[in-house]
Amino acid sequence: MPELPEVETVRRGLAPAMVGARFSRVSLRRANLRFPFPERFSARLEGRTVAGLARRAKYLTADLDSGETLVMHLGMSGRFDVAMPDGSNTSPGDFYLDGAQGTPKHDHVVMAMGNGATVTYNDARRFGFMDLVPTAGLAACRHFAKMGIEPLSADLTGAAIARLFRHRITPLKAALLDQRLIAGLGNIYVCEALHRAGLHPERPAGTLARADGGPTPQARRLAKVIGQVLTEAVAAGGSTLRDYVHPDGSAGAFQQAFRVYDRVGLACRTPGCAGAIVRIVQSGRSTFFCATCQPSAMPVRVLRKRDAGGP
Repeated sequence: MPELPEVETVRRGLAPAMVGARFSRVSLRRANLRFPFPERFSARLEGRTVAGLARRAKYLTADLDSGETLVMHLGMSGRFDVAMPDGSNTSPGDFYLDGAQGTPKHDHVVMAMGNGATVTYNDARRFGFMDLVPTAGLAACRHFAKMGIEPLSADLTGAAIARLFRHRITPLKAALLDQRLIAGLGNIYVCEALHRAGLHPERPAGTLARADGGPTPQARRLAKVIGQVLTEAVAAGGSTLRDYVHPDGSAGAFQQAFRVYDRVGLACRTPGCAGAIVRIVQSGRSTFFCATCQPSAMPVRVLRKRDAGGP
């Protein structure tokens, strides 16, 4: 599944074709993706102009001049192909390297824009979806109502991490992946951020808050490196992995800078570290880290289960 940097790459690639343009014709090749399309989906889009294209966590949102917002999620294999009026063709969501992704039989939504561009949504596994919601109620809609803070916003601070994680005995990695707390973080970039912060993924999340609820130095460092990792990944165009190339068709390049993810058995890239990357499984997902840089035997405040204030 594409993570935040990949979705932001898609947004930037779609913007020239969509922002300020009117939907001339919207063709649906099937009645549903993960969910059925909204009632009169094509009719509610046709004739409307895209006032802005944004990203919320791993979602794309296109504000329309009708007062509605088109919400789009890529799911596991969703991607967009864009044919511009100058004859150029791009794929600002093509992070996929194998399988049947990208073949025409998986073209499910074709959007002809008034500026001459054609935007085609392709989804081999059909785990993505599209919805239309009132713009005025976007933050409270079913997609975003319980969503946490944006990790690339000024809201993500050491104090925010301490407040969100206080009293939680859940492993730190699990807390970072909880979209109700911080929205948009995924497995790849959490592994990378924890390594840069020198924090063990199984450390209790609540230990990043002091007894008075304030942030520890580790909480401040983690907030800083999360922003750094995501910013670098966006600049690199995201990561190209097994399932998951870029607006110009080239591959996302951030995987070349991975310090831990998918590097099990290889030497740690921290200068002066003699450790190697190991893999454990947490909640059915692979976690990669360096046991030397991210030690588990570290002085932490032990939390009792009855102290836990969250899931």
